[in-house]
Amino acid sequence: MGKRTGLIAWGVLLFLCLCMTGGRTEWLPRSAPVPAVNIVSWGTRGSLVRETQQRLADMGYYTGPVDGIFGTRTYEAILEFQENNGLTPDGIAGAATLSALGIPIGTGTSGVGESALSDLEEDLFLLASIIHGEARGEPYEGQVAVGAVVLNRVASENFPNTIAEVIYQRGAFDAVADEQFYLTPNETAIRAAQDALNGWDPTNGALYYWNPVTATSRWIWSIPITTSIGRHVFGTK
Repeated sequence: MGKRTGLIAWGVLLFLCLCMTGGRTEWLPRSAPVPAVNIVSWGTRGSLVRETQQRLADMGYYTGPVDGIFGTRTYEAILEFQENNGLTPDGIAGAATLSALGIPIGTGTSGVGESALSDLEEDLFLLASIIHGEARGEPYEGQVAVGAVVLNRVASENFPNTIAEVIYQRGAFDAVADEQFYLTPNETAIRAAQDALNGWDPTNGALYYWNPVTATSRWIWSIPITTSIGRHVFGTK
């Protein structure tokens, strides 16, 4: 499987969730139709992100794939562009940054706005994606544990404070580097992400995990192991 666009991936996610709940989605808040958004930031995907990447690439700021997926390289390219053009350097392409890039507000090359996800929906999708990329094939408890580690990092003062920032932090997860993260999460990963978001933490607060058979980092072995689930061990300092 290759990379999927945000709309396709979200469509699959919604279908799986409907199947899981018999057509009900009580775990998602009921709300009015979500309006188009005019911002490119952590976790967003689609044609507006793709056009932003292309404009940045044309100007020599961005060297990654023009794939419509906001990741570390997109963030760094936006930040550098902002610093060089007198814009607030926050790594977020809002109205001022998009205008400076020559992108009409609310449209991509397709001429349509991006569809926004609620914070809960976006967090669930990101968490399910990292679980699927890092731990598919692991016992269910082990998949929940990977999601719990992400959430424990969000809660820790030593890591970024959002799910997106924790996942995209440079070097944090192999699945982001080798692009397994961009595969569409399956039903098991979605359920595991929901259980982790609901507070299940099989690791009892772990901030790290690794496969002791394949781990090559000498530093990671300095972390006391507190839990072992499937092929992963978990620990914290």
